[in-house]
Amino acid sequence: MRAWAVVEAKKPLQEIELPTPEPTGKQVLLEVTHAGVCHSDIHIWEGEWDLGSRGKMRLVERGVKLPLAMGHEIVGRVVKWGPEAEGHGLAVGQQRIVFPWVGCGTCARCRAEEDNMCVQGKALGVFQNGGYATHVIAPEPRHLVDPGNLDPALAATYACSGITVFSAINKVMPMDPDTPVVLVGAGGLGLQAITVLKALGHRRIVSVDVSAEKLAAARQAGATDTVEAIGEGTTQRLVAACGGPVEAIIDLVNGTETARFCFDALTKGGKLVQVGLFGGEMTLPLPLMAMRALTVRGSYVGSPKELRALVKLAQGGGLAGIPITREPMRNADSALQRLREGKVVGRIVLTAEAA
Repeated sequence: MRAWAVVEAKKPLQEIELPTPEPTGKQVLLEVTHAGVCHSDIHIWEGEWDLGSRGKMRLVERGVKLPLAMGHEIVGRVVKWGPEAEGHGLAVGQQRIVFPWVGCGTCARCRAEEDNMCVQGKALGVFQNGGYATHVIAPEPRHLVDPGNLDPALAATYACSGITVFSAINKVMPMDPDTPVVLVGAGGLGLQAITVLKALGHRRIVSVDVSAEKLAAARQAGATDTVEAIGEGTTQRLVAACGGPVEAIIDLVNGTETARFCFDALTKGGKLVQVGLFGGEMTLPLPLMAMRALTVRGSYVGSPKELRALVKLAQGGGLAGIPITREPMRNADSALQRLREGKVVGRIVLTAEAA
């Protein structure tokens, strides 16, 4: 198979030949037709995460091996499967969304379909080859979801940005639909979050970003209020836009600066859900955590159950699309660099030549 792979950290992706995997056991081999370009791919390409005062977490020390075909927002066509996958309704040519956040497959978390919480994570596009390639292996048929009549380019984004925001939103719900929910970041995740909140019937959505262009896209997607996070006073502007301290904030950037202004904007009993991987750290005033009964928690992508629920919501017609830019797979490196430079509104989705 061909892959557009990270061969060396921070160097251009290279088109290389790799052995096409032969499915065994429950595995399913798919021919990739669509692969979204996610901000997490930038960190994988860089080879490290910023942990603030704890230094850098280098991915090679976590088991990431190069060369690696990244890409975890995948739609493909079924090609063949292992003998243990028989009887699961598979057919050659079926188009399927591939759930990428797979684990060991045998622990209690995986058996409960909470694969994303497995401590032995083996995510596609991170610990094994993903969608920046002509073929990909899904570990089990249950990791495949039928997109139905959905646009496959949009459906691919549901495997990461879609379930990531869906899972994070679930962590602040239920809420009165007119109580502001703040979304920090108006990129692909932020726009997906707006569409999911609207589909769930939420009416007050506040988008925060440093880019006027992305805030305009957020308003077009349905944000009721926007806040520009440039210079001093972001907390004050955010509180003013919400009509007071905030009950729920989802930080889709999650850097040192955003974490601080988010925390400072919370009301008593408020929740901050940290999603993004920008990097850095935050220092919490511990007495305030107790006195104000605050919740600060992380949210890591989503589960196969959440992917199926999200796709069902989209198939019902209640979930609007986000801006999608299609690029041929051979443009994987330039697409990644455009995203790194902050020049992408919505999502770039790489497509196979014949897709």
